[in-house]
Amino acid sequence: MAKGDRKRALRGRAGRMQGGRGSGRASTGQVRLWGRHAVEAALMNPQRSHNKLWATREGVASLDGELPEDFPVEYADASDLGRLVTRDTPHQGLVLECAPLDDIHLDEVLSGDASRPIVVLDQVTDPHNVGAILRSAAAFGASAIVTQDRHAPPESGVVAKTASGALETVPWVRVVNLARALDEIAEAGYWRIGMAGEAEATLAEALPAGPVALVMGAEGDGMRQNIAAHCDALAKLPISSAIESLNVSNAAAIALYAIATR
Repeated sequence: MAKGDRKRALRGRAGRMQGGRGSGRASTGQVRLWGRHAVEAALMNPQRSHNKLWATREGVASLDGELPEDFPVEYADASDLGRLVTRDTPHQGLVLECAPLDDIHLDEVLSGDASRPIVVLDQVTDPHNVGAILRSAAAFGASAIVTQDRHAPPESGVVAKTASGALETVPWVRVVNLARALDEIAEAGYWRIGMAGEAEATLAEALPAGPVALVMGAEGDGMRQNIAAHCDALAKLPISSAIESLNVSNAAAIALYAIATR
């Protein structure tokens, strides 16, 4: 199907938003996503179960994909869509309500391509940082990110918007015990490198030739002592003394680039 035909097909059945108002919350058990890249990626993901799309006509016209003929689409004004998302959010005329992605288990990742790095996040709680790390993970070929289930943001529109589609393509493994997960990662043959500003070796010096698990600490506090103890090596980025540290998502992007180009 030609691109223009696909865009026409996306319009589906149009209704009007009931009363021109939204609740500002997703239905129980559902996730609300917004922004063209996040919504388009979710619509194209066969693993997603979709519930409803609210959109402006311009928003639907911007999509490059195809919806089933009976897909529930409701047209609304941009100001009404703003009531469905977090405050001052650039929804770009698209808000999608869908089911959360199915859980992915660590052993599924460890049985995959070991040449691709794994990113382990120790209590990184800011959804913007997690979304940005997902985006970098997709850009530099990481096989997954791993977080502790109780100390990481939930799947959300903020994560998805910042990830710019990567939430749909990079597996996100949530574990109960991060230290135990690092043990399993080591048993699978990965060299665990913890990023720490106080480390003596640079990342380039610490990188092995084989599989790598990159461990990033929380914003501000860095890695917990127990997690650092479960790393095979600690490493730092050779940043200028003019700045104390980098944001965790920026550091992850640079480290993933270094791994990809070693």
